[in-house]
Amino acid sequence: MIVFKINGKEVTVKEGTSILEAARENGVDIPTLCYDKELSSFGGCRLCIVEIEGSKKLVASCSEKAREGMSVYTESERVVRARKNILDLLYSNHPNDCLTCEKAGECGLQDLCYRYGVKYGSYKGEKKKYAIDSLNPVMERDQSKCILCGKCVRVCDEIQETHAVDFTGRGFKSKVTTCFDDPISYKNCRLCGQCITACPTGALINKQLKGIRPWEVKKVRTTCPFCGTGCNFDLNVKDGKVVGVTPDPEAPVNGKSLCVKGRYHTDFINSPDRVTKPLIKKNGKFVESEWSEAIGTVVGNLKGVKDKYGGDAIAGLSSARCTNEDNFVYQKMMRVALGTNNVDHCART
Repeated sequence: MIVFKINGKEVTVKEGTSILEAARENGVDIPTLCYDKELSSFGGCRLCIVEIEGSKKLVASCSEKAREGMSVYTESERVVRARKNILDLLYSNHPNDCLTCEKAGECGLQDLCYRYGVKYGSYKGEKKKYAIDSLNPVMERDQSKCILCGKCVRVCDEIQETHAVDFTGRGFKSKVTTCFDDPISYKNCRLCGQCITACPTGALINKQLKGIRPWEVKKVRTTCPFCGTGCNFDLNVKDGKVVGVTPDPEAPVNGKSLCVKGRYHTDFINSPDRVTKPLIKKNGKFVESEWSEAIGTVVGNLKGVKDKYGGDAIAGLSSARCTNEDNFVYQKMMRVALGTNNVDHCART
């Protein structure tokens, strides 16, 4: 363990802890745009800079390790002045469309500009401008809003291990793009959406939530029904209808990670083809029935097969969408009530 000071307060942390992590562990907020605790340190945005007593230069707290006896200042006049200038530079090369941007209200750049009173970009000159990439079915990419934080690159490399995007170009022409600068599609990307979650600006957005403002939705925590992993996420509900999904960083099983099904395929909830009543085939056609009739039909047919052919003539297929407890009861019913070990799981089919 090492002891050092943050803004005059003595703190104790494990050796090897970065200044940023140490500050957050002790309730001190240092702003960042490129940092993510699940990803490697990048130090690209430079907004996490702090002043170390006795040092001539400001250092990036996300990559600088805390040292015994050092004294760190996170909001000194020098630090604040530098952060304002960095935000000014970012905003000067950024579209001035916050009023209509899909990320408004949840944009990291917008939040920090408000926090430090940066109302406009004072640097004049050419701005980067790219065509919007919207050819794939699930995400929209506007590189004009990219601040080169590198989060999408790192989450694609380190979490998904897909390596679909990377930095290209130098200086003003630097950008994050795909191989051969092709549009994002199934050919070069899994379309998992991890980069959407990581992006702090409106450079990457989920098409399902396009046109829906964050303050218009109610977020309801639930467990994903698509498999037995137990991932948690927030259903975004507007006017009583589920319009999309956002991951929760504090989810105990999956954190911010979601599979393609969990992230995008909640449209079945409001599908007109969804079965809401039991169906019984009569005269070659499925007709709606009451639960008592449906259960009675199942019991009668199973009993008839067991009495005539024995329990091993029956097989049961369980569901990954059920809880462990539901699956336990199901296999117990098959083995005890029906007398068969022919029980399997849908995830193996």
